[in-house]
Amino acid sequence: MNYKDYYAILGVSKNATEKEIKKAYRKLARKYHPDVNPGEAASEEKFKDINEAQEVLLDPEKRKLYDQFGSEWEQYQRAGAQGDFDWSQWQQARPRGGQQAYRTVSPEEFEQMFGGQSGGFSDFFETLFGGSRAGGGRAAGFGGFGQQARQPRPRKGQDMEHKVSITLEEAFHGTTRQLEWEDGRTIQAKIPRGVHTGARIRLSGQGGPGQAGGASGDLYLKVHVQPHHTFHRDGDDLRVDVPVDLYTAVLGGKVPVHTLDRTVQLTIPPETPNGKTFRLRGLGMPKLRQPDQRGDLYAKVDIQLPRNLTPEEKDMFRQLRAKRKEAAA
Repeated sequence: MNYKDYYAILGVSKNATEKEIKKAYRKLARKYHPDVNPGEAASEEKFKDINEAQEVLLDPEKRKLYDQFGSEWEQYQRAGAQGDFDWSQWQQARPRGGQQAYRTVSPEEFEQMFGGQSGGFSDFFETLFGGSRAGGGRAAGFGGFGQQARQPRPRKGQDMEHKVSITLEEAFHGTTRQLEWEDGRTIQAKIPRGVHTGARIRLSGQGGPGQAGGASGDLYLKVHVQPHHTFHRDGDDLRVDVPVDLYTAVLGGKVPVHTLDRTVQLTIPPETPNGKTFRLRGLGMPKLRQPDQRGDLYAKVDIQLPRNLTPEEKDMFRQLRAKRKEAAA
């Protein structure tokens, strides 16, 4: 197997502390995580090497074996776990100076090192190479094993966003939109009552296709409610200007107020000033998460002065003005 320098992979020295190793791992893991680099095989391999390196270097026993035996550390660890093999003979065949030498191992020693076919070397090989038994054949110089192809990890499809513009009336009553894809697929998207500008409606599984059997992503409809020519929306409340003629404002009376779903009569007290606002409970917008409840409607009085007065009407206003001045004197 190829030698991997775990210290170089993490970018730390051979005397690095556990804290330094963890810090280096977190930094590299964020950079090479498959979710950050979707579809990049090189980043995926790098991420696996990073995980392998930190797993070994953060385990005191594994790190000690790695520092002593290099790329063969795991072989020594597994063989040592089998029990009786004399490693001193094996170590004598490893000359100093960084070079490797090999000696012939007898069948008895091989059995001591790796055990029988049901375990030992089998487990060691499968752990290192992800392999499985290959129907009694021989692969890469080892009996009875072949390398198994690495299966890609299922990955959820990409989430998508689509902007939708609706009227205030549609936001009040609720509506639908038909969405069409280039492949001819269509869906009916339901937009609930009380929705407001900036709201995101989630359509589960209607986004990008998944990979390697993963689920499809989601589609989010981002809503924009168009301005209205009569009503101004303030959260779940509505505001509207109500025209009131001068005579009703002075003498009192009733005026019609049109809402989004009905017309009601608003009582105007005598001598109501211009700009006076009346609160009409429960005549605003439906609440998005409680559509049976509604906000309020605020009706602001907008006094309308009479136009095209006749000479007689103007004379009456002059008389009224004169009397008001006399009363104030």
